[in-house]
Amino acid sequence: MIAVICTESTNAFSSLNTSSLLRPILQRWFGPIQDSSWELYHHYLRKTGHFIGYGLVAFTFLRAWLHTLDRSAISSLLEWRIKSSLFAILSTAIVASCDEFHQSFIPSRTGSPLDVLLDTAGACALCLLVWLLCWRRRRSRAKLIAA
Repeated sequence: MIAVICTESTNAFSSLNTSSLLRPILQRWFGPIQDSSWELYHHYLRKTGHFIGYGLVAFTFLRAWLHTLDRSAISSLLEWRIKSSLFAILSTAIVASCDEFHQSFIPSRTGSPLDVLLDTAGACALCLLVWLLCWRRRRSRAKLIAA
């Protein structure tokens, strides 16, 4: 996932270049889009990409931390999951910061602390989604089996 981020951090994925790629796709699905509207759509589409992309980065970090942290050395399953989630979010924030710092040196890109915040929010949202969809359900099943 970090290799994908590094690739997307180049000039090839600058706003000018992604606009010419994404606009025909959206116009095929939704019909003609006026130039004045396209700028706003394109902006939000790129920000959505940040949010989802870094959510996926956090997911890979979460899996890595779950496999890296020694579960037997941690007092409870809950503590193991919390530590793994926090490390995944922190790792994602570090990657996002490095990515934005790198982009500040590319003339066609801009490095923005707000993008780091958005990327970290994507990481938090993905970790919350894992808690709600995976770990909460397993705990409920364990209670049913115990009963």
